[in-house]
Amino acid sequence: MSRMTDVPKRLLLGRALRSDRLSETLIPKRIALPVFASDPLSSVAYAPGEVLLVLSIAGVSAYHFSPWIAVAVVVLMFTVVASYRQNVRAYPSGGGDYEVATTNLGRRAGLTVASALLVDYVLTVAVSISSGVENLGSAVPFVVEHKTLCAVGVIVLLTLMNLRGVRESGKLFAVPTYCFVLGVFALLAWGAVRAGVFGDEMRAPSASYGIHTDESGLSGFALAFLLLRSFSSGCAALTGVEAISNGVPAFRKPKSKNAANTLAMMGLIAVTMFCGVIALALATHVRMAEDPADNLLIDGVPAGAGHHQDPVISQVAAAVFGDGSLPFIYLAAATALVLFLAANTAYNGFPLLGSILAQDRYLPRQLHTRGDRLTFSNGIVLLAGAAAILVVVYEADSTRLIQLYIVGVFVSFTLSQTGMVRHWNRLLRTETDPARRRRMHRSRAINAFGAFFTGLVLVVVLVTKFSHGAWVSLLGMALFYVLMTAIRRHYDSVSEELSAEDPGERAPRPARVHAMVLVSKIHKPTLRALTYARLMRSDTLEAVTVNMDQQETDQLRAQWDERGIDIPLTILDSPYREIARPVIDYVRRLRKESPRDVVSVFIPEYVVGHWYEHVLHNQSALRLKTRLLFTPGVMVTSVPYQLESSELAKRRARRREQWNAPGSVRRGPAARTPGHKGTGNRRTGRRSGTGPSQRDGK
Repeated sequence: MSRMTDVPKRLLLGRALRSDRLSETLIPKRIALPVFASDPLSSVAYAPGEVLLVLSIAGVSAYHFSPWIAVAVVVLMFTVVASYRQNVRAYPSGGGDYEVATTNLGRRAGLTVASALLVDYVLTVAVSISSGVENLGSAVPFVVEHKTLCAVGVIVLLTLMNLRGVRESGKLFAVPTYCFVLGVFALLAWGAVRAGVFGDEMRAPSASYGIHTDESGLSGFALAFLLLRSFSSGCAALTGVEAISNGVPAFRKPKSKNAANTLAMMGLIAVTMFCGVIALALATHVRMAEDPADNLLIDGVPAGAGHHQDPVISQVAAAVFGDGSLPFIYLAAATALVLFLAANTAYNGFPLLGSILAQDRYLPRQLHTRGDRLTFSNGIVLLAGAAAILVVVYEADSTRLIQLYIVGVFVSFTLSQTGMVRHWNRLLRTETDPARRRRMHRSRAINAFGAFFTGLVLVVVLVTKFSHGAWVSLLGMALFYVLMTAIRRHYDSVSEELSAEDPGERAPRPARVHAMVLVSKIHKPTLRALTYARLMRSDTLEAVTVNMDQQETDQLRAQWDERGIDIPLTILDSPYREIARPVIDYVRRLRKESPRDVVSVFIPEYVVGHWYEHVLHNQSALRLKTRLLFTPGVMVTSVPYQLESSELAKRRARRREQWNAPGSVRRGPAARTPGHKGTGNRRTGRRSGTGPSQRDGK
């Protein structure tokens, strides 16, 4: 079965990579830009349209506010980019906003940021894929008719591509992203030439349409609220900026410098395309409506339910290049493809953040493990599953999904920049060099302005989008926060219960015992397994550990020597980060050297009392036992260590056994026949009603 599943796995994902080849997966700036910045770059396909959609509530006359909204978005983009350039230099480890907030603002702030980012990454995949399906649907009717199915299919395809590794997926994504950027810049350049040099009148397909609205002529507070809502929708262009700060470890050296330069390039390209598309949309008289079926008028008549409203960038391309022309088709294809690939920003950010949270014991430890291709494959699969659920629930409707968007990212922006201000304040207290102090003061000013501006935008987003769906994002953040807190509490409780700080607890008892005891760390279950192995009167005794992380192995060896445990410690190398295979190979080697010997393997295990705790423990032991059971001449012994939750479960089971059914006290308990596991004689079984009669059993 293992060989049958391994062949398709290798065909889809490629050959497994050794741990020492991790440095070969690092990416240069030219690949890092499409890998980590595809989300903000591709937002030009829907962010300008969201601005015009909201302004259309007040009628076409409100479109003249769009340049000012674009200016505000540009200022915000440059502020965030400048702030995050300070982040990647100060915290290059890859923790990003989570590390900044945790270090400077405390554990609760860090968990809040982590919850916000996890929600935002899931929404990034759902929104990007749904928007890409809608863009592709304007040319392919089948896609429109099966939007949800096509979106889920694209998620599966992207998941497989990312499971092959960051470097491989980056090469695949680089070409479409650069083709899209080239196409948009060609659109802006040719539009400027036609308007400024030739004086051509360019008209979008919807230029002759009218917009019906009951809110025309807004003023005062209503107009201000509408402009703020339009601005918050345009802020979708900033999603994904934080992914670069989380992905610094994936850059080539010098990591911080390359990440900062990539941020600058991303910001400059994104704002240029965003402002250019807004300007061309006004010049070509694009018309957009939130409800095109009722509010978009064609020859004075509502468009109706069958009308498909093309995105802004498609209408602008039709006006500048000509509808159906080769450049138009090129840009339409590049736009749809880059929107699909924009989800790659989340595919790189979510697994890395999940790995860091798992290392800090806020998520299951399986998320910290790298897969065959040195990616955090469990995190990739988890992200894909969550995004697919959202796509199915919201029927791949980007307009509905985007209302949930950007809340989480601005929560992380604000808390991260606030944490950076405290970071510089802490360093300034001890720094005496005047030149370094001047740089710190400048960096603190940038982060302080960033914290103020993003905090203001967060308030605007919450006020304007809460009733339109932002409350779902807040609910998701709260659920993530509660879940991570519960997981951390469980791991802390287990760690405290298993701690073996007292050297006297090892209780070495001299005996003629041999055993192979599997060791991951020194705690109570390990000490119990060693003591038990001594009592089995075997010929030899050794402890075996698998080297999956050199730092952890060195710590184990040092603790082993420090405690003076008089049992030889054998270390098995695992270049592919597997636990079962090195142990199996070692056992088989022992069997080959002494075929008549029996190898006895002792595995320490935790005994938990709740079903959900089994997901967090003993998975490696279960896989190893399954493999060892099919190895000839090997005896496997589990050495259980009962946690407190298992004792509570045992007491609950005892209470259930002692429970008496109504009337059973009067009739008396059912008698049991010696050697029989049924309910006793036939008459007693029928009268008590506790189970089938002997006749039924026969």
